[in-house]
Amino acid sequence: MRILGIITARGGSKGVPGKNIKLLGELPLLAYTAQSALASQLLTKVILSTDCPTIAAVAKQYRIEVPFIRPEILATDTASSIAVVQHSVSYLENQGEFFDAVCLLQPTSPFRPKGFIDKAIQKFIQDGADALVSVLPVPHEFNPHWVFEPNEKGLLQIATGDKEIIKRRQDLPQAFFRDGSIYITKTSVIKEGSFYGTKLSYLENHPDFYVNIDTLEDWEKATAKLPLIKSQL
Repeated sequence: MRILGIITARGGSKGVPGKNIKLLGELPLLAYTAQSALASQLLTKVILSTDCPTIAAVAKQYRIEVPFIRPEILATDTASSIAVVQHSVSYLENQGEFFDAVCLLQPTSPFRPKGFIDKAIQKFIQDGADALVSVLPVPHEFNPHWVFEPNEKGLLQIATGDKEIIKRRQDLPQAFFRDGSIYITKTSVIKEGSFYGTKLSYLENHPDFYVNIDTLEDWEKATAKLPLIKSQL
């Protein structure tokens, strides 16, 4: 299976200015995702999609291909990730390169255990899924069966629609949230405008690696985690 790895990194970052090339430890943030992608044995090709020539130059230093500079319309705060990925797929197909699936890798989730990308790809293929996402368990206090939402009368109801609350934590069904580390999707599903399709698989990550950098507080968390997990990246 031919799988395209796409690293997305736009220049306009407000929460942490210049975060994609800001030094996290000894490396630019972008470099952690670049190194994980290039270590994969199952990604056919890895490219960067960016609107910023400076980010493109840094990516090239870490041996990531930058076949184009992203159009400005796809670099705004309102530009969707699916549109960015569709643009990359379309551009490469116009160059005669075709892929069965896309693996989206976001630099803002920089930490992935060694071999995690290939493990995700293998599970995606084995499950015959439309897509796969990396996940982490939802803490039990936030399990959807214990979450309430207001109804039209201004009273609370269980978010899942259950009539009775599950009383014991041990009886709660498993629940997961997307950790942002990996999205793998069939190209045909991407073209339809979805990252998930109708058959969605998952791979559970380890919480030690979880950080999603949007704010300076997130950056500080990543800085604190790095010495503890550096040897496992």
